[in-house]
Amino acid sequence: GKGGFGKGGRKGGKKGGKGKGGGKKEEEWVPITKLGRLVKDGKISSLEDIYLHSHPIKEHQIVDHFYAKQKSGENPVELKDEVMKIMPVQKQTSAGQRTRFKAYIVVGDSNGHIGLGVKCSKEVATAIRSSIILAKLSLIPVRRGYWGTKLGAPHTVPCKVTGKCGSVRVRLIPAPKGTGLCGSPVSKKLLSLAGVDDCFTCSIGQTKTMGNFVKAVFQALSKTYGYLTPDLWQETRLCADPYEVHSEFLAGPKKASFE
Repeated sequence: GKGGFGKGGRKGGKKGGKGKGGGKKEEEWVPITKLGRLVKDGKISSLEDIYLHSHPIKEHQIVDHFYAKQKSGENPVELKDEVMKIMPVQKQTSAGQRTRFKAYIVVGDSNGHIGLGVKCSKEVATAIRSSIILAKLSLIPVRRGYWGTKLGAPHTVPCKVTGKCGSVRVRLIPAPKGTGLCGSPVSKKLLSLAGVDDCFTCSIGQTKTMGNFVKAVFQALSKTYGYLTPDLWQETRLCADPYEVHSEFLAGPKKASFE
């Protein structure tokens, strides 16, 4: 037999019981946060209402709920995920090396929303699954704008934005209509998932380190709503916070079924 590999040498054992109940349906989502309860009960109608009041999303089912609703609507919008990189990372132990797998996954709807998830796990499948959940939790709105005249739908980034991670610095520059995405395949993939049609990119540093490059582009896209451009100078009348409006509902009994 193989020696020096810990528990990996044993075969059979408890793993045989995994085949039971193969056709099991997905369990119904029982929200555990205030925001989750409001979303499931239909008190909050869109992701934009959450972003407006800066409420952190702690349950990935909230994002799934909105996209499942949009999928069945008139203009179906689907949240797609893309595996950017899976890399092995090692830790030196007394018995040798312990290898784990790190997954970088980007999710986006090509309509102004993008998220990035990074997770390390012993198995590739677990790392991918956990990264998708983290990417949904980190979903951010991407502001789009115009180059020159404001005709038609917004097609590029509203202004020059920069993102930095490690030695990699990425700059996104607005481009005229019809230019397309000018950049590396990685930045093109991220920008298309964010819903940007035309953009020039400029990067310096060790862009071969794909993890840092992806993080830098993501950070640049997250800054698009950080700049207060003149067309946003008018006073915004904020509506009441959903937690205040539905305080009576939230104070009521939680509809959780414990069997």
